[in-house]
Order: sequence, then C-alpha cells, then structure tokens
Amino acid sequence: MADDITIRPTVDDDWGAFYESLAGSFNDDPDDDWAAVELLVFEPERSLVAQRGDEVVGTAGIYTRRLSVPGATVPAAHVTLISVAPTARRQGVLTRFINRQFADMQAAGEPIAVLWASEGRIYQRFGYGLSARKLNLTVDTRETRLLAPSADEGRIRQGKPADLRETLVKVYDQAYASRPGWSERASRHWDNRLADPKVVRRDASALRAVVHEGAGGVDGYALWRVANKWDDGGPAGEVRVGELIANSTEAYLGLWRFLLSVDLTRTTTAWSCALDEPLMFLVNEPRKLGGRLGDALWLRIIDVPAALAARRYASPVDVVIEVTDDLIPGNAGRWRLTGSAEQATCVASTDAADLACDIRSLGAAYLGDAVLPALAAGGLVRELRPGALAAASAAFGWHRPPSVGEVF
Repeated sequence: MADDITIRPTVDDDWGAFYESLAGSFNDDPDDDWAAVELLVFEPERSLVAQRGDEVVGTAGIYTRRLSVPGATVPAAHVTLISVAPTARRQGVLTRFINRQFADMQAAGEPIAVLWASEGRIYQRFGYGLSARKLNLTVDTRETRLLAPSADEGRIRQGKPADLRETLVKVYDQAYASRPGWSERASRHWDNRLADPKVVRRDASALRAVVHEGAGGVDGYALWRVANKWDDGGPAGEVRVGELIANSTEAYLGLWRFLLSVDLTRTTTAWSCALDEPLMFLVNEPRKLGGRLGDALWLRIIDVPAALAARRYASPVDVVIEVTDDLIPGNAGRWRLTGSAEQATCVASTDAADLACDIRSLGAAYLGDAVLPALAAGGLVRELRPGALAAASAAFGWHRPPSVGEVF
C-alpha cells in the first residue's frame, strides 16, 4: 500500500481533474461534451479521489438511487466512476476506495450496492455477485419475421427524445417498480439518459425515439439509432436499440415490428435484453436473433438482515442461512429468513443452518435470477438440511428474472 497516496472526498472543484483521470484510466481521450453529460449526475459528496501530490490518480463514485427488487424497491448505492491510474495500480487504492464506500453505504442506510463491472474478476473479491444477466441480440432482419398477428390498432409515432421526454418518463415509471434490476430515474438521470453528445454516437445517427399509442394512450417507447451502411449489394444499415419499454402486449409487438423493418437496414441490434425476452418466442427463426449471453448487474449485500427483509419471495420460506463475509463482519453468522409474497423478516439465529454460502453467492441470488441450484452445483452454496435448497430456490426466484437496460 502506497503511503504517499491520500484518499479523500471530492469537492465541486475536483471535477475537471476527476474526469481527466477517469478518462485516461479507461484509455479514452477526455471529451468536453461527454464530461458535461457525466457531470449531470455526479455527486461530489459521495465521490472519492486518490491523490498523490497534486495529481489525481484514482476516482470512485456512488449515485444515490433506488433499485427495483422482487416485490419492492430499496435504496441501493449505484457504484460508478471507479478508476485507478496506471501509475497507481497494485498499491491498494481500489481496496481503500471499496472500504470507504462500504462505510458510506452503511451510514446512508443502503442495504445493497450495485455496479457494472469493467472486469468481473475485479469485484468478486470484494463480495459482489453476478445478480442480473443480459441477452445481446444481433438480428438478421432479412431472415426473421414476427409470427404474431399484426392486428394492433395502435400507431407508432416518432419524435425527438427531448420533445417526448414527459411521455417517456411516464411509461418508464409505470414499469420500473415491477422489474427487478431497474433503477429509479430522477430528473437528473433523465437528463443524462437522453443526452446525446457526438462521442457516443460513433458511426450512427443521433438518438431517436418512437412511442406506441394504444387505445388508452401511450403505452410503450423505444430509444434507438441507425447506422447508415451500404455494400456491393445495396443498403446494409443497422438499427441499434438502446431501450425498449412496453406496458402492453400491443406496444411490445408494435415497437419490435417497427424496429425490425426500418427502411434501408438489414440488421437490428439490442445490447441488453432480458433473459425471458418474449421476442425469442415470437419469431419464425430464433437462431437468426443472434442471441449472446453476458453479465450485467453485479450486487453486493451491505446489510444482510435489512436486504433480505426488504424484498419479497415467490413462495413461503423459513430458512436459516449461514453467511460468511470477510469484509463486513456484521454480515457473518446465521440468519433466519421468514418470508412470502406479502412480507419478510430476517433476524440473527442460533439454530442449525439449513444452507451455507458466502456473501457473493447471496448477492447473486438476491434479484431473483433463480441461480441457487447452479451455485450449489458449483460448490458455492451448501445444503445442510435435505430439501432446503429446493425450497429456498423456489422462494428466491421471481416470476420475471432481473434485467438491466441502463449503464450508470
């Protein structure tokens, strides 16, 4: 651990050096427009810098937001902006950041923390578990068609995202609380989400929006771009779906029908679909969707009893879980979880344990991805009472797996 590196909270005047260090650590050139977008959601009071002399050599941040979990929403520290300069790596900076963040989360009363990992190997050693996965789609639209009938009497309307913002917010808010893994969006988060600096467009168009208007009004929207491409055979454009939110079957089908049939395009990509994406069952040839599984949200349980009592359970459960946690000693021990779809409690227990796991595995199961049997098969969860694993797996699962459509 380097004695010449100081970890301290940021102040407003740190942003320029903070952003420059962050960009450099990710091998990017600083961009003023992108820096302005990131500043929209920056929380200096919850951010840290590592400083050596006058140089910032590391950054860390937290966004204060709620997260949808099975049956509830909870305060969740959204960990972000983590970087360590090449000249300061392997000197204990990240460990010091993480420990300071854990203390901050405990003081803020946040029972869980979530992040997107640049590399999963980094955060597992700090107790983060893979709690939500994503499905990437690369659809060959010439070989794919929807099997569902096109009897929708609604209509698709296009507009600039900024002009449609109020409508987008309403649709998102209607869906958010029922989708584990989705984050609450305050006004500043929408400012950030709809910002469209040229640096993020790459070879594609400006951000576009379409909404679906059903009998009861707007019930879905999509944010997308199009990359204009041509080859020797003619048009070969690509539709890039950034987000699709639908609160009705008609909206879901109508939006996908539009996105799969944009003129002069031959491919539609979607970077973060749910594992239970209905589209997989709605097309004539699922193989042409080009599905690829990837990791999305990583979750760390900060307060075991508070976290387990905050969510709801798909079936009644009464189980004693023995948890190990090398970094937050208060989490270690035996906890009796009693819960259902209506309520849950979690208290310390001296009873014999039914299951045993480390904090990382508990985090992986927390959002309802029904992974307890897989974790047990890999030796990460141990069943100490016959039948406890099956009962806990059914309870921890949810009627929809977690999904994430936004990087923070």
